Amino acid sequence: MSIGTRVVHSARLVITWLVILLCLGVIAVAVVVPRIAGATPYSVLTGSMRPDYPPGTLVVVRPVPADELEVGDVVTIQLTSGRSGFVTHRIVDVVTSLDGTRRFRTQGDANNVADAELRQPEQIRGRLWYAVPYLGRANTAIDGQQRQIAVYVVAGALLVYAGAMLTGSVLDRRRRRATSPDPSHRDTAESSR
Repeated sequence: MSIGTRVVHSARLVITWLVILLCLGVIAVAVVVPRIAGATPYSVLTGSMRPDYPPGTLVVVRPVPADELEVGDVVTIQLTSGRSGFVTHRIVDVVTSLDGTRRFRTQGDANNVADAELRQPEQIRGRLWYAVPYLGRANTAIDGQQRQIAVYVVAGALLVYAGAMLTGSVLDRRRRRATSPDPSHRDTAESSR
């Protein structure tokens, strides 16, 4: 095998492993880490949180006690109890009633006015933990059940592909050793013959 062929083969192997690691990283960021941490991923669908969180951004929020929420926190709110409508906005004011109940005024960063309704603590699903641009687009393309299946299929396919690449690499190395004229490159089993 010539040096050029080896370089191309090695470069292809490195690129393959980088792609595999990138895919596994995306799965970890979007699915595994939030589940382990008790967080929930949501997709930003509108431009109300531009420029920091444009449409297509995946935001991951973790539940926090209402007394820990402050002005400036980015939170995801359930608009109506029992329904799946959510919005991610920033807390711009905390209003405490005479009985000590805290309610929150929220506003999208790109909006000129605050949201009309004060938000109850029960509506707040969590405070922003981290956000990943563009990954929300994939999150909205498939529903929860499909997403779960897709994660398993992609993870399985990546593992099979990684195994095939590793097996191919080991077989190539054995073939090179077996055909090498230099006795120091041969397997120990062959050199003891």
